[in-house]
Amino acid sequence: MKNQPLSKVYQLLEPGPVVLLTTAREGRTNIMTLSWHMMVEFEPPLVACVVSSANYSFAALRATKECVIAVPALELAPKVVEIGNCSGRNVEKFARFGLTPAPAERVAAPLVAECFANLECKVADTRFVNKYNIFVLEVLKAWTDPAQKHPKTIHHHGYGRFAVDGKMIKLKSRMR
Repeated sequence: MKNQPLSKVYQLLEPGPVVLLTTAREGRTNIMTLSWHMMVEFEPPLVACVVSSANYSFAALRATKECVIAVPALELAPKVVEIGNCSGRNVEKFARFGLTPAPAERVAAPLVAECFANLECKVADTRFVNKYNIFVLEVLKAWTDPAQKHPKTIHHHGYGRFAVDGKMIKLKSRMR
C-alpha cells in the first residue's frame, strides 16, 4: 500500500455520474454541474447532494426548495465541464451552451431536453445545509428519453479527469 494525500480521497470514492442541477428563481433559470451526490433511500427516492454556498444555485435551491437533476450522456461532456467552469451570476448558461430548458411537471426548475434522464426534486431535509451544504432531495417525478439508447455517463476523478461508464455485467442478486 502507498500513502495517499487526504486531499485526493474524493477521487477514490466518487461513484456517481456527473449530473446537471437546474433551478428557477424570480424568473431566471440556472444550470450547474454537480458530482457530489448519492442515493440515501429508495422509497421514496432520496438523493443527498452538496451544493456549495459559493455557487449561484445555492441561494435558489435554498429559497425555492426545488430543482431538477438532469443526467447527461458522454456526448455532452464538453458542455458539462464548461457549465461547471463558469457562474450563473454572469452567464445565462442554457443559452450560452445551446441547451434546451423544457417544462417540468412538478417543479418550476426546467428539465434539460438533451439529457437522457431528468429527476424533478423537492428539498426534503435541510438539517445539514448550514454545516455541510448538503441538501436531501426527494425525487417527485422521473423522466427518460427513449431515443437515447444505452447512454454512457461520465464520472469525475478530479483535475479534469473523467471515467466513462463501461461494460455492464450481471451477477446474481436478491435486489430488484
